[in-house]
Amino acid sequence: MDTAILEEMRTALRGPVIGPADSGYDQARKIYNAMIDKRPAAFVPCTDAADVMAAVAYVRDHGLELAVRGGGHSGPGLCLVDDGVTIDLSPMRWVRVDPEARTAEVGGGSHLGDLDHATQAFGLATPTGIISMTGVGGLTLGGGHGYLTRKYGLTVDNLIAADVVPADGSFVTASETEHPDLFWALRGGGGNFGIATSLTYRLHPVGTVGAGVTVWPVDSTREVLAWYREFLPAAPEDVYGFFAVLVVPSGPPFPVELHGRKVCAVVWCCTGDPARLDETLSVVNDPGRPAFHFTTPMPYDALQSMFDELIPTGYQWYWRGDFFDHIPDAALDVHLEYGRNIPTPLSLMHLYPIDGAVHRVAPDDTAWSHRDALWSGVFAGVDPDPANAGMIRQWCVDYQEALHPYSMGGSYVNFMGSGEGEERVRATYRDHYDRLARVKRTYDPDNFFHANQNIRPARG
Repeated sequence: MDTAILEEMRTALRGPVIGPADSGYDQARKIYNAMIDKRPAAFVPCTDAADVMAAVAYVRDHGLELAVRGGGHSGPGLCLVDDGVTIDLSPMRWVRVDPEARTAEVGGGSHLGDLDHATQAFGLATPTGIISMTGVGGLTLGGGHGYLTRKYGLTVDNLIAADVVPADGSFVTASETEHPDLFWALRGGGGNFGIATSLTYRLHPVGTVGAGVTVWPVDSTREVLAWYREFLPAAPEDVYGFFAVLVVPSGPPFPVELHGRKVCAVVWCCTGDPARLDETLSVVNDPGRPAFHFTTPMPYDALQSMFDELIPTGYQWYWRGDFFDHIPDAALDVHLEYGRNIPTPLSLMHLYPIDGAVHRVAPDDTAWSHRDALWSGVFAGVDPDPANAGMIRQWCVDYQEALHPYSMGGSYVNFMGSGEGEERVRATYRDHYDRLARVKRTYDPDNFFHANQNIRPARG
């Protein structure tokens, strides 16, 4: 960017503009994934929708590249753009809860932890992800799933409205009655259609939950996953458990003799009667005696932040995803092989259940196109050392490609890695892609918002 444009931007916009020569620049470009090393020409922190509107208009009118940062949790680093402008929503971290209406309005730069903290004061929650540092906006626009999904659906199934700044720099509110096509597209279509400055959610009664983790030796992966694929879909919707292969972390609640061991596991969240938690999970002995089984009543927001310290901001990450509607016997062998060969202590694979309430929403009601999936899988290579970046990436890619023949072809858009290409995007949205492209043509005909898992505007 020309220095004169940077100075002009500082004059034209109300708030600060951070350039490469400014003291806060290196901190501004740090995101969750340290494998990403991009150098925007400017960061524009925004405190309200008016700031966003002005920034969008300026960037568009000057023909600059644009990215949008909410929580900075994008695995491929789509919240940064080399030599362009990142509109930074992080100052917009606020939540307003209406406990009587059971709704929450949330600023576009808020994290999941902000939402959970505010809603738990009233014994309420809405389904989101499992890492409290994740940005609410990015997670929502991609669909959103987590501990409450079997009971209450996806995050987008609980979205009531969104305030959005589209490519022309205007301001619209999208809901079932206002800009309904845009509202449909926002619920799973990612950041293709504009910048969400606030989002309003439906809340549900959730306070103390039954949390737990069950661990088996990695050599039991085949037997445990064969049991899990039958048990979980048939379990009551109050019972949620995601399957994982991982390395046991050093620390409580795990005993010392398990620290550093490769295992398979299920992490539980039960929203039923906490007094019946142990009875509900007594089935964990069915596939074989666990090496460790731990349960406890826990405030929901504590469960939501349980993994934050284990995988903090600033590590090397590479991830990919796939949807699955079944887990055949051949896939059991793949999970066993890659579980035995986890390359670093923090690398992992998770299978998140997305059935129950998710399946009760009609396939065409939202842009989320995999209402018939049972699991959303993520394969993640993680390590603090940049020297291991190639190794963790290769393990992730090989694992995902080995299982891809048993997948549904597409991926949860928030689990897509860098450089997966347009065909993967089309496979993710299936027969919704053409409708999304038409909505894109209406709200972003020139593909101004393309630093994302991109949907091109329809022609004509």
